[in-house]
Amino acid sequence: MIDPQAIIHPRANIADDVVVGPWTYVGCDVTIDSGTVIGPHVVIKGPTKIGKNNKIFQFASIGEDCQDKKYKGEPTWLEIGDHNIIREGCTIHRGTVQDNSVTKIGDDNLLMAYVHVAHDCVVGNHVVMANNASLAGHVVVNDRAVLGGFTVVHQFSTIGSYSMCGATSWVNLDVPAFVTVSGNPARARGLNFEGMRRNDFSNETMSFLKQAYKIVFRQGLVLKDALMQLRDLSRQSSEVQAFVDSIRQSQRGIIR
Repeated sequence: MIDPQAIIHPRANIADDVVVGPWTYVGCDVTIDSGTVIGPHVVIKGPTKIGKNNKIFQFASIGEDCQDKKYKGEPTWLEIGDHNIIREGCTIHRGTVQDNSVTKIGDDNLLMAYVHVAHDCVVGNHVVMANNASLAGHVVVNDRAVLGGFTVVHQFSTIGSYSMCGATSWVNLDVPAFVTVSGNPARARGLNFEGMRRNDFSNETMSFLKQAYKIVFRQGLVLKDALMQLRDLSRQSSEVQAFVDSIRQSQRGIIR
């Protein structure tokens, strides 16, 4: 299953059924679980742990030292879950000791060609990052978010669950759950209704979220007053409560 032209470090731990293509390098302290397929010309450095049934395409660079100038060679980690597709030319870096020392990618994500995930990022599950989308350091992308092609996300920003960033967006603040943003700099454009329909949200739930969105983004209220108005609505809908929580938990401020 390992091409004879691949280079595997003796301290790499690879399951018996992992496929490794020619001219690929798997370094020290790399663990790869069963069912994962790695194409040719891939570089994987450790400490890195890759889960089950992932597919990594040619020219990807996984687990490399980060580009943070503070990094001085300290031991840091990369963790990748199961069932991810990592396309051509993606770059995913390990963490830094200034944060939690680890970069994490969950399960069932699609990272299209030339996506960059910098140090200390946390990417959830079922996330789609289109071609050339890039995360600076310490970014959190929550479950089922979609980042359009050439989207750029500023350090320490958070992308909410079920949100959508339009192509070529510059995201310099936090994106609340369920919200669509686009532009340079990005601005809120509405709710990600298409994403919600694809995930079988009911019409009632989408109606509640539409009301919540209007209160926060369309009535000209200061954020504190808008959230106060959402107290009753959030009791009726757990999704509205998730929307409110994503705003309350923002550290950088939200895109409006």
